[in-house]
Parts: sequence; structure tokens; C-alpha cells
Amino acid sequence: MRLSLAAIGQLPEGIAEPGYDPTAYGVGIVHMGIGAFHRCHMAVYTDDVLANTGGDWRILGVSLRSSKIRDQLEPQDGLYTVIVRGASGDDAQVIGSVAGVLWAPDDPQRVLEAMSAASTKIISLTITEKGYCLDPATGSLNQAHPDIQHDLVNLGAPKSAIGYLVAALARRRDSGTGPVTILCCDNLSSNGKVVERIVQEFAQQVDSDLAEWIRENVAFPSTMVDRIVPAVEAEQVQAFAEQYGIEDAAVLQTEPFSQWVIEDSFAAGRPPWETTGATLVEDVAPFEDAKLRMLNGAHSALAYIGYLSGYEFVHVAMKDKKIQEFVDYLMRMEAAKSLSPTEGFDLDAYRLDLQRRFDNPSLRHRTYQIAMDGSQKIPQRFLGTVRTQLTNGGSIRACCFGIAAWMRYISGRSEQGEDYIVQDPLAERLSAVAHEYGHDPVALTVKLLGFSEIFATDLPQNPEFVNEVKHWVTSISREGMQHALAEFVKDVCEAKQ
Repeated sequence: MRLSLAAIGQLPEGIAEPGYDPTAYGVGIVHMGIGAFHRCHMAVYTDDVLANTGGDWRILGVSLRSSKIRDQLEPQDGLYTVIVRGASGDDAQVIGSVAGVLWAPDDPQRVLEAMSAASTKIISLTITEKGYCLDPATGSLNQAHPDIQHDLVNLGAPKSAIGYLVAALARRRDSGTGPVTILCCDNLSSNGKVVERIVQEFAQQVDSDLAEWIRENVAFPSTMVDRIVPAVEAEQVQAFAEQYGIEDAAVLQTEPFSQWVIEDSFAAGRPPWETTGATLVEDVAPFEDAKLRMLNGAHSALAYIGYLSGYEFVHVAMKDKKIQEFVDYLMRMEAAKSLSPTEGFDLDAYRLDLQRRFDNPSLRHRTYQIAMDGSQKIPQRFLGTVRTQLTNGGSIRACCFGIAAWMRYISGRSEQGEDYIVQDPLAERLSAVAHEYGHDPVALTVKLLGFSEIFATDLPQNPEFVNEVKHWVTSISREGMQHALAEFVKDVCEAKQ
């Protein structure tokens, strides 16, 4: 039996069913980028709201790049199972908050109709950093991006998420369907402000009156999201079917921990997410900075170091004593030191909790998965810490080691001589530099620091930063990751004890 509405009421023991009739409620949210993270995070909070208080807050998902999730969920009436893997065992829950999924290239008009419908009160996004077509160095819209260039002259059939947003907002204005909230749930600093800025930049190119309407009718609250959601592989789907006796092509796994901090600024109402564990605040910045710098920064560094050390999974890498010490130093001596104190937020407790989460053996989170899109992540996850620490005279050595590990990683060849694919929007350019200058670590560092869309223009002019990155790129390239890591632990971590 395949999971579907028809299966509700006869699911095997051990799988919790939705605590409500999913068909009883209408769609109030259109979500762009309905990947694994969204379905283990926002969709779960919303599922809990529907179970507790009801309301027309179901989610219509939109996939921009692949029909895979639509093809998985359509035969299942939008239902899927989330398995929470913790130290005490697994909990399986069927989620009913997703009403369906549209694949945008298949029917862009239907997507725009849903986004501009009067019943849609929130348009939310998890499209990853690269989906916003940003210039990472300036935070502005990259108007040279081919999808943006296409959408500026073909707004009736857009390709980019930003094109869809502006086209839908134009329809809302023209049809009088009223205000709406754009809710970004991606790991971007001040993500609401970023999306508002690039939507306005795009809208100004199309229609200055539309830009003014957006200013008056659309809210862009910032959020901070946190939950580790590894990719699920075919053998895990099969194992679920064998264990429970039911087929779920869209089954997901995640950790017990989940956090969602949201600025309470909505233009057309919202679900009472605070009743299901979300935190509503006036300013999300302190929470967001802590997460980006302590969790995401350490996660990325761990991914590059771990992958180059031959560790396939995060929890396995965390068994390496040297990696443990590196991660602790990065969090404690650099990321945490770069943050402003926030009342009620214990950074030491947060650091220890993060390390326990990284060490969770129940989550098979691949280092290769986390290593993707480094050119988009580095500005958000490392460089804020670096700039603050340089201003304050603090350590930047762990951040520089993490950046150096990325510079070695983009070569696309392991220390054992095996090739792998570097998944990154700038992969072609990065690979060309690595191929030409890989034999000379100093030249390689200089060339990569010249990518202004990553490092801007200030850091490549800072001798302390440049020399530190050069040192670690040279050490990793010539001696190998494990040797360089041992050097870091001896010269940096142990020196601070």
C-alpha cells in the first residue's frame, strides 16, 4: 500500500497520522522550493497548527528546477512521513499540511494564479542562497544572471523565483487581491531585507508604480531557521517500506531539534506558529547571526575538512579528536566572540548543543552534501565573523583554515587521487583556477581571493587575512588535510588552553 489519503485510518502501528482531516482546510500559503528542509521544518510547524487550531493554512508547494518532488507527492495526495531520529529511538509522523506541488516550468501560469489568489496570504521560500540570483559581495540583484535577464523581458513566463514574485505581485495589484507577506526561510543574513531589496530592484526595472505598490502592501519579515535534514537515499526509502509495510516515496528523516525565529510583521495574517514552537520577535538579527556564524560556519568548515579527510558523514568526522577541537575553537574563540551579547541567549550552551547535534549518529548527513555551493555560503558563514574579529583584534585563524579547506576542495580531486564533482554556481570558473594554479598554493589563494563576488574588495587587501589563508592553503596542499589539521590543533587550539 502506498501512502495516500485513502490509506489514512489503516496505517501500520508506529506511524502517527495527521491529527485532522487535511481536506477540511484550504490553501493559504504558496511555498517556492519545497525541498526536504521545508517539509521537515515550516510544513511541520504548520501541520501542528492545523491539528491544534485548524484554519485555511495548508501549503501549495512550487518546484522551480525539477519535477521530482511533484512526482513523489502527487500520487500520495501531498502526504509524506517525517522520521525524527534521536538517541532514544525514532518517531514517525505523517504530515498533511502540503496540499499539492506544482512544477513551475510545466505550467507557469498556474503557479502565478496560485501566488496571486486572494486566498494566498503568505508566499514563502526555501530556494537556497543561489536561488536569489544575488551578487554575494554586494547583496544586490545580479542583473547579469541569465534567468533575471530572461524574466525582465518575459515576465509573463518567468524562470527565477524573483521573477515569479514580481510577476505575482503585479497580478495582485492589478486584480485587487490585496496585501501579502513574502517569507524567506533561507540562510541569508537579514533575509527579509535582502529579498525586499532585490524584489524592489527588479520591480523598478519593470514598473516604478509597481515598486511603490509593493512598498505599501507587501511585508518582508526576516526569519532564522534551524534543523538538520540529510538527503534521503533510495535504500532508506526501501528500508522504511520494509520496516512499516507501506510505500512512501517522499519519506524524510531529521533530528529532534528544530528552531524557527520570525519577525512578527505580516501584511495579511498568519498561522499561530508560536503555539507550535516558533519564536515571534521584533528583531531576528541576534539569533540569525549566531546560527549563521556558529552552526553554519562550523558545519561548512567541518564538511570541507571532513570530506578531504575521507569522512563521508558528519557524525563520523566528529569522532576525529582533531576535528572536534577545531570545531570547538571556531565556535568558541571566533564565531561566539564576534557576536553581541543577547539577553537570554547562552552562547556556551548553544555551542555545546550544536556539537552534540553534529555528533548524532542517527543522522547520516553527508559531508559532500553540506560542501555544495560554497561560493554562495562563504560570505554568509565565515566573512561576517572574519570582519568583526579583524575590527576587534580577535582570532580569525579557524575561519581562514575553513576557507583554505574550501580552496583545496574546489580542485575536484581527493588526496587519494579520486575525482569528484564540485557542485557550485561558479564551479566552471573555480575549477579553471584550481586547474591552472593548483600546483602553486600561494598563487591559487591570490586568484581565488580575487573573486570579488565572494570576498568583496576589502578582505583581499587585508594582510592578516590574506597571509593566514595563504599559510593554510599551502599547508593543506603540500602536507595533506590531516597533517595541516594537526598543525592547527597544536599551534592554535592547544596554545589557547
